[in-house]
Amino acid sequence: MQLTSAAIQILPMNADNEEVVRIVDEAIAFIKSFGLHTVVGPFETTVEGDYDTIMKIISEVTRISLKAGAEEIMTYVKICAKNDGDVMTINEKTKKHN
Repeated sequence: MQLTSAAIQILPMNADNEEVVRIVDEAIAFIKSFGLHTVVGPFETTVEGDYDTIMKIISEVTRISLKAGAEEIMTYVKICAKNDGDVMTINEKTKKHN
């Protein structure tokens, strides 16, 4: 399937900064475990891959964060998919700024 990208933000609620970082780190490790091109930013993690794998990551990342100890999680997702062909890559979108 064509290249899809998604930006995923996990926001643990009712947790101190140290706990937020620990839970988010577990979510990022889960996302990276798929071996896809991943870019971690200060607010969200962006990942590129096939649509089905991206959807699997999205469907599980909240559960992973809750299992990591979050009492409540807000999950924000942006998905870029295209009907025919690949979407622009992370590098194509950001190379002039790096």
